[in-house]
Amino acid sequence: MDGVLLLDKPAGMTSHDCVNIARKVLKTKKVGHTGTLDPNVTGVLPLCIGRATKISQFLTANEKEYLGEVTLGFSTTTEDADGEMVDRQFVEGEITEEDVKSVFNEMMGPSIQVPPMYSAVKVNGKKLYEYARAGIEVERPKREVTIENLELTSQITKTDDGLVKFSFRVRGSKGLFVRTVAVTIGEKLGYPAHMSYLRRVASGSFKIESCLTMEEFKQRAEQGTLTLMSVEEAMSAFPSVTVDAWVEKLVRNGVQLHHEQVKQTAYSPVALFSRDGKCLAVYEKHPTREVYRSVRGFF
Repeated sequence: MDGVLLLDKPAGMTSHDCVNIARKVLKTKKVGHTGTLDPNVTGVLPLCIGRATKISQFLTANEKEYLGEVTLGFSTTTEDADGEMVDRQFVEGEITEEDVKSVFNEMMGPSIQVPPMYSAVKVNGKKLYEYARAGIEVERPKREVTIENLELTSQITKTDDGLVKFSFRVRGSKGLFVRTVAVTIGEKLGYPAHMSYLRRVASGSFKIESCLTMEEFKQRAEQGTLTLMSVEEAMSAFPSVTVDAWVEKLVRNGVQLHHEQVKQTAYSPVALFSRDGKCLAVYEKHPTREVYRSVRGFF
């Protein structure tokens, strides 16, 4: 079985847990995911199966969209609800809709973000959460991220114990940590904060409406009614060029191509499709020569 399974990841499972379940259900070892979601985060998790494992690196979309919740009043070690409390401050007065929207407008666009210590970002070959669990502080690499859209999606509510909660929708670039977005919102409003809920509703062209729950996936696999998104469909949003039969032969042999053979495209990397609609490979511009070279073939 080859293709992409769009899974609505349940809370309480790691992305790798989902991969292991898919391997057992589909009776194949050739299953991989396209980017981790934290255990308590739900939503869009594309799983690549069979031949589709060859395209997984190209499905780590530059743009993702989430529904989340901010809780003002205390921060945590992990920046989400799973961590231990670090700082507690009773929310005095009123946080208005205008206050929140003003902060959201201020945060739109590019910015420099420091990833949380409890994250899978690697420093010197080790994941940050491994350092964090060992109680070791290391310098975290700063990264440029972009928030394309940030909007309030609920009323602002205050609890009896001095916490303030509200929900938001955010669309941003690859590498954006929404936990850190929640903490930054709190800082700009003058209070410690954490992300108390998160659901990924889109990853590139993959939408939550197209995803199967874990139960639906298992049931359809058992009934023999499971269908996967083809490699070609999954790569349809990737910049692409259709090549002729002669160039297809070159591509199948991993030969470097001249610009005219990829239709003088300005894209790099670019997916090359055959005239009968088969996704053949991804090519990229050579760093020093005026040719395109193969990144990965999908034969």
